[in-house]
Amino acid sequence: MEKIPMTRAGHTALDQELKALKTVERPAVIKAIAEAREHGDLSENAEYHAARERQSFVEGRIKELEALLGRADVIDPTKLSGAIKFGATVTLVDEDTDEEKTYQIVGEAEADIERGLLNIRSPLARALIGKDAGDSVEVRTPGGEKSYEVLNIQYV
Repeated sequence: MEKIPMTRAGHTALDQELKALKTVERPAVIKAIAEAREHGDLSENAEYHAARERQSFVEGRIKELEALLGRADVIDPTKLSGAIKFGATVTLVDEDTDEEKTYQIVGEAEADIERGLLNIRSPLARALIGKDAGDSVEVRTPGGEKSYEVLNIQYV
């Protein structure tokens, strides 16, 4: 089975979500199903069907998280250095607009571009891997070609 690279913070967040689903969401859904059953005819009971749908979602997410965490390869970025690789926090400047952006290169399961967590499989991350501070990077994005200069690399 293929290991899934993940930072310690990403692993912790997924583990907390799993615990919340098992200890809070699952019991709440079971209670909602029991309450809906008390209302009688299940074939026309919207509350029952909604609770069953929620149960299906919760159980599916639990299975997904257990699989992710079971295959996780937790990488500690603080033990790394040098050129850009998984776990690096990279500050870039857009060569066209001079806008600076900072991203941490993380695993697929923990990626969130709004929070600056860049998926290792994204075009930008793939272009950055192996580069050093001062290097220029050309990336083909859905919005067209973009050019970035690597300003800083940190492993925190």
